[in-house]
Amino acid sequence: MIDYLKVGKIVNTHALQGEVRVVSNSDFKEERFKVGAELFIDHNGELIPVKVKTHRTNKNFDLLKFVDLHHINDVEKYKGCELLVDAIHLSELEDEEFYYHEIIGCQVKTADGVMLGVIDDILQTGANDVWVVKRKGEKDALIPYIADVVKEVDIEEKTVTIELLEGLI
Repeated sequence: MIDYLKVGKIVNTHALQGEVRVVSNSDFKEERFKVGAELFIDHNGELIPVKVKTHRTNKNFDLLKFVDLHHINDVEKYKGCELLVDAIHLSELEDEEFYYHEIIGCQVKTADGVMLGVIDDILQTGANDVWVVKRKGEKDALIPYIADVVKEVDIEEKTVTIELLEGLI
């Protein structure tokens, strides 16, 4: 069982008052980064608990300030660290919605049983997610998460069945 999930990465500091610049990989930024939210900074394997004091966006980044970290010197050491959330704080999702950690690592097969590879990454395109499938000896396949292509997702078995449309790979 996964205890903590990655919700972002601290990529830099911002100004002198202890704000950090975060690249988010959460679909639930409003919830994850809301004032009072409890997060953890993975600092060289040690989980540092922090509480969000302020959150705002700037360009493609989320700017966070944490309670009791008031100066750039307090947060400088966390550049490059992952931001995590305790898995007990995960929300229930609707049918046909999945967390990234549930999809990454799934084996992908065609409707007629041909094994294609394993989902290695998820790209957010705006219209729909695209699942990156690592294939042995071939370039990665990009599978759009749309009803015409993805026919079945079995989280328990870690398998995804797709309809291989012409030109998809």
